[in-house]
Order: sequence, then structure tokens, then C-alpha cells
Amino acid sequence: MSVYDVAVIGAGAAGSATAFHLANAGHRVSVLEAVEGPRIKPCGGGMASSVQQWFPFDLSPAVDDVIRQVDFSWCLNDPVIAELPGEAPFWIVRRERLDGLLLEKAQEAGATLQCPFLVQDIDRDDGQWTIRSACGNTLKSKAVVIADGSASPWSGQFGLGPRDLHLASTLSVRLDGLGTLHPGVARFEFGLVHHGFAWAFPLNGGINVGVGTFIGRNPMDAETVLNALLPDLGFPADAGLRQQAALRVWNGHSPLHGNGMVAVGDAASLCDPFLAEGLRPALMSGCEAATCLDRWLRNDVPSLADYTTVMRHRWGDSMAWGRRIAQVFYRFPGVGYQLGIKRPTAPRRIAQILSGEMGYGDIAQRVIRRLLLQRG
Repeated sequence: MSVYDVAVIGAGAAGSATAFHLANAGHRVSVLEAVEGPRIKPCGGGMASSVQQWFPFDLSPAVDDVIRQVDFSWCLNDPVIAELPGEAPFWIVRRERLDGLLLEKAQEAGATLQCPFLVQDIDRDDGQWTIRSACGNTLKSKAVVIADGSASPWSGQFGLGPRDLHLASTLSVRLDGLGTLHPGVARFEFGLVHHGFAWAFPLNGGINVGVGTFIGRNPMDAETVLNALLPDLGFPADAGLRQQAALRVWNGHSPLHGNGMVAVGDAASLCDPFLAEGLRPALMSGCEAATCLDRWLRNDVPSLADYTTVMRHRWGDSMAWGRRIAQVFYRFPGVGYQLGIKRPTAPRRIAQILSGEMGYGDIAQRVIRRLLLQRG
């Protein structure tokens, strides 16, 4: 039976980033992926260019477009056009390409890939984890990284992440061709989506379109939204490859570590509850988890508690304010659009939040007060 320092469950962005940094630090790492072959992932694919600083290799092969302008609309009208400041503040990637690049670099650094490996059971005994697959394969490891996304059964089982999940309902569409969208321009549509918004991000020869609702428990009527949005983008209402998902979003400070175990990315419920940004926290958590695991495996620290502490400071504190903004904005979206999106300073603030230059805490109290006073 093979014994590893770390078993990473899931070969997505968060898992592969963790695997790369751990393998690059000299640890024996095995990545366990349930699904064979590359999968098209028609998610938004928006990613701050600032994530490049966390990797010693070039991420540009995964980048399809650089956003320089954002077009906002309310029910396909009342447009706001915003030029984004800075040098390349926001990238659009194809997830299958980004995930593949990160996994390739992890393997080049020495990580192994076991695929298909659908994890069926995880047990800890005598300071080691035993992981069994659905087809009977078994391995042992000193540590486990839970990185199998929003549908993960393991983070909840081991008490990682929030006890009460907050699930955003999303429908993503991958389209061939740009339609009426232009390269370098992202589109955000408010008003059509109850308690949420729709987005359209340009790719090299295509578009990622998404619809998401972020508060409330009523089912989302995404097809009605797409019936209006897709023709406005220059496509038939039934066009594109579609994928529905229940996305875990941040829902309070919670432990992200256990005894020899951490959760990263969507499995840790790190997605931004207001703008649905998931790639930056996925990569951030993978890098921070690898740093803490490296120190723990070398016996420099007695536990992995530093990982939870660092992620709370770097991400969770801002998301606590982001959740409060979302709860007000999506309940009163018309007011939010007028007092938030249409304010002259709003585009720059959104760009600064997406780039990591600013957190929600820097603007939250003013935004919430403005929305509530106007609503009252």
C-alpha cells in the first residue's frame, strides 16, 4: 500500500494549487480525482491577475481575455459603462485550461495523479489517514486536503467549514462566438434575476454566461432569464452548453482545519456571497493550506490552526461584510443599482475588491447605511 505525506481529494483549481506547492516543497503528494479526462466547466472564469504572485510559473496560458471595461444594466436597460483602472486587473480563464495547467505543474513538481479515484471512505488511525476508493483502491497519508468542490461530502463530515451551508443557485452557459459582446468587456445584468444577477464574460472565441441567485430558498427561474439575456447578447435563447450547480458561499467564520486535515476552495465554502468570486479564494486557500501543511509536516507547528486563522484574516473578515452587503443589496436590488452601481466611484471600488486591493470592510458601513436609509 502506498503511503504519502498528503492526499489531495479533487484536481480542480484549489486542489491542484495545494498539490503544486506541497510537491514543490519536497513532500510526497497524491491527487485523487474522481472523473477521468478534461471537463468543460462553463463557470464565469473571472480571476484577479494578482493571483500570479502566488505561483512561480506563468499563468497566462490559461488566460483567454483581460477585462478593461464592465457594462452594467438593469433589465437590459439603464446602462452604466465603467472603465477598469490599473494594469490587467481582471482575467477571464477557461476553467478546464486553468485546472489542467495547475495539475500539470503539480505533476512536474513530483505529485502523482490517481484517476479515476472516487473516494468512498476516509478513516484516521495511528496518526495516518486511510482513504479507500469506490473500486477498492486504498492509500495512506499523513494529511488530507478536501478539495472536491461544493458537492463535497467530506468537509461537513469532518466539521470543516460552516455548519449551516448557504447555497447559491447557479446556471452557467458556454457559448461559441462573442455575439454582441466585445473582447475585453464584461457584462453584469441586474433586475432580471430575483435576489441575484447575471454575467457574461468574453473568452477567445466564446462567452461564459451565468445566472445566480444568492439569498432566499426559492428555486431560480434561470431559463426565463436566459430567454431574455441570450438574445440580447446575440444568441438563440436555447444556445450553449449548460451546467446547473448549487454553489457554497461564505457563511460565517468556521474552522477550516482538523487533525491532519484541511478544506480548500468551494469545499471550504469560501465563495464571495456578493459577487460570486470563487477562483481567487480557491487559489489563495490552496497556497495558504500548503504553507501550513508544510510547516506541520516538518513538525514546526503542533497543529494546522494557523490555516484557519490566516484565511479568516485574509478572506473571511472581508466576506463577513460582503455577506451583509449582499443581504441588503439583493433584497432591494433597484435601490442598490441606483445608489451602488450608478455611483461614480462604484466601478473603481468593484475593481479594487476583485483585484484584492480593497476588502468589503473598507466600504461596507457606508454602502449598507446608504441602502437602508434610501429604502426607509
